[in-house]
Amino acid sequence: MADAKLNQDVFGLEVKNHELVKLAYDAYLANSRSSHAKTLKRGEVRGGGKKPWKQKGTGRARFGSTRNPIWRHGGVAFGRTGEENFTKKISKRAKLQAVCQALSMQNADKNIITVKAFEAKNGKTKDAIAELKLEKGTNYLIVVPEKTENIIRATNNIANAKIVRPTYLNVFDILNADKIIIVEAALEMIENWLIEKEEA
Repeated sequence: MADAKLNQDVFGLEVKNHELVKLAYDAYLANSRSSHAKTLKRGEVRGGGKKPWKQKGTGRARFGSTRNPIWRHGGVAFGRTGEENFTKKISKRAKLQAVCQALSMQNADKNIITVKAFEAKNGKTKDAIAELKLEKGTNYLIVVPEKTENIIRATNNIANAKIVRPTYLNVFDILNADKIIIVEAALEMIENWLIEKEEA
């Protein structure tokens, strides 16, 4: 393991509150949510064409269709349409700042580890685990400058490790990782990407 110096503008921020981090975390989850559920309205439910009983003389309430939402097997009032939009917008500047804050929080807890290189030359999972010194029961986020075929092959079967490139870092993955392993070549890419916010 290496001991590279981390840029304090990215990894050393003082996070006074977690409002921005929470906003970015919620936005990630909301934007990952899909809308597949759909309920049938009374006009879409099969049947119900015949009036269940005559209008008058029975002593019961008048009904024109068994597909009424208050009936069993009837339509659903105000149900899901399958077209709901759950996305939450967050500006690029705010998202990058939230990533910086999340990285700073993990660094403050000493959960960030830097390594000189990770190439997984032979593409074997066992060797990758040994090279990175991964432990069972620990969730790892591994940041590499480029996802090569060997790296993908070597890490695909590691259930507790996720491989990302620097510009794909997000608050959700950062906060849910027990340890973050960053290849030194990816450090400069992370800094260049995140410090763009100062120039925006």
